[in-house]
Amino acid sequence: MGKRNRWLMGAAVVAALPLAISQAYAQQAAPAATGASLTAAEKDSAKKIYFERCAGCHGVLRKGATGKNLEPHWTKKLPDGTTQEGGTTKLGTPRLEKIIAYGTDGGMVNFDDILSKDEITLMSRYIQDTPDVPPEYSLKDTIDSWKVIVAVSDRPKRQMNKFNLKNMFSVTLRDTGEVALIDGDTKEIRSIVKTGYAVHISRLSKSGRYVYVIGRDGRLSLIDLWMEKPAVVAEVKIGFDARSVDTSKFKGFEDKYAIAGAYWPPQYVIMDGESLKPIKVVSTRGMTVDGEYHPEPRVASIVSSETKPEWVVNIKETGQILLVDYSDIKNLKVTTIESAKFLHDGGWDASKRYFLVAANASNKIAAVDTKTGKLAALIDTKKIPHPGRGANFKHPEFGPVWATGHLGDAVVTLISTPSDKPADARYRKNNWKVVQEVKHIGAGNLFVKTHPKSKHLWADAPQNPERELAESVAVWDMADLSKPKKVINVAKDSGLPETKAIRRAVHPEYNADGNEVWISLWGGKTDQSAIVVYDDKTLAVKKVITDPKMITPTGKFNVYNTQHDIY
Repeated sequence: MGKRNRWLMGAAVVAALPLAISQAYAQQAAPAATGASLTAAEKDSAKKIYFERCAGCHGVLRKGATGKNLEPHWTKKLPDGTTQEGGTTKLGTPRLEKIIAYGTDGGMVNFDDILSKDEITLMSRYIQDTPDVPPEYSLKDTIDSWKVIVAVSDRPKRQMNKFNLKNMFSVTLRDTGEVALIDGDTKEIRSIVKTGYAVHISRLSKSGRYVYVIGRDGRLSLIDLWMEKPAVVAEVKIGFDARSVDTSKFKGFEDKYAIAGAYWPPQYVIMDGESLKPIKVVSTRGMTVDGEYHPEPRVASIVSSETKPEWVVNIKETGQILLVDYSDIKNLKVTTIESAKFLHDGGWDASKRYFLVAANASNKIAAVDTKTGKLAALIDTKKIPHPGRGANFKHPEFGPVWATGHLGDAVVTLISTPSDKPADARYRKNNWKVVQEVKHIGAGNLFVKTHPKSKHLWADAPQNPERELAESVAVWDMADLSKPKKVINVAKDSGLPETKAIRRAVHPEYNADGNEVWISLWGGKTDQSAIVVYDDKTLAVKKVITDPKMITPTGKFNVYNTQHDIY
């Protein structure tokens, strides 16, 4: 059996839950022993592995999301050793060992080259035990964690450095718990900032001064770009695991508030935008779109509307999209929009009126009209859409479209989006329809990207099981999407020696001027990683950034493009 590409505690399918939560769990009373009972030491070890490697996909309570339900009624053999009960197959240790080691065709990745044989056996036994119930995290806990390193009144009144902040990149150094601020003009690292573990996303304040970065250990850090050497000026822990943050952008509320969403506990936290002082914690527990109660509905993506003083908050397990009105925090108003399970990530259409989000395990894209506060469309797609923020451009035949790639299929899906321009009236009959499925080099895409000044569409394939494809990106001329204009092997272009581990080419990101594309070459923690910079016009390499301090770079967020939602 060929090696199945693994996620290494990364991106959408297998995401890291930090050591902090495993330590918190360890404080809980152990459940009654089962047929697969573990010693205390075995259980502590298994908890750590599960929370770091598995819970992002299967859930803290193991009820499943993108991954399968792993509660004992599925995983544990009956006391007499049989594997059937009422037609339901019970897995048991030998079967679980094979699944963990080799993965499945349904998207479960292989762990035989991540975990030892003993660890695989341990995990197969562990998931037959009843899951522990994690601790909660209150407003008081959040306030107790809040730190202001530089008071708002003591911060610079003007930019104290000579950096071109418009073209600065905030780059996640995933495995070191850091963010590198890289000058897009000189390609030099201007500052490496200690942040939370495995930062998932960087978001910019409306003014472009502050960078908000959130780690999967729930730690939110606020970086002031105006300082002589940009650094963290405030931080707060909003839960045990988190991955979404944004600020208030509506006119009159610029930089006033921030919001961060947690995976555990399932809740979001509203804070002061400049100090991160916690103001309110709101739980997301409730009913799914199917009418069933879910105890672990995690907060996926959050984006800030400029149509109204609202955040669009996407709740993964319930399939509910929340429009959170921040005009009156004390008397908070929330509009709940039913869509589909399991919501993940998404982005704005070109008009910034509609937000499109992937319900990836349902193979759908949901579109929300933030002007009317209603669901505009629910669109069927190929398997496991994963758009990141997606990509907006004008199709030569179908007009304005928004693009998403797929983890589970070798296509890039193009969806027609509305436009009020009279010249685009002829395209309206196709709005909210899939107008084209562009053939990609393979499944396993995480991000698609373009720029208003570009003629190209870029797409990666880092989760593809084939090394050649995982280390490459495809580039299309948007005037001819019949086949890629070029397939670029980023690993070879980097000039770095080949390693045993796959170096995944991930997350194309444009510079502010739209004439360069930066791609992370994400290797193992002990391997030299790189960022490879391409000329968007010629598709030639311009620069390879290989500073030894730049360990496992993943997401890169250009300040100007992120500030203005350009993609």
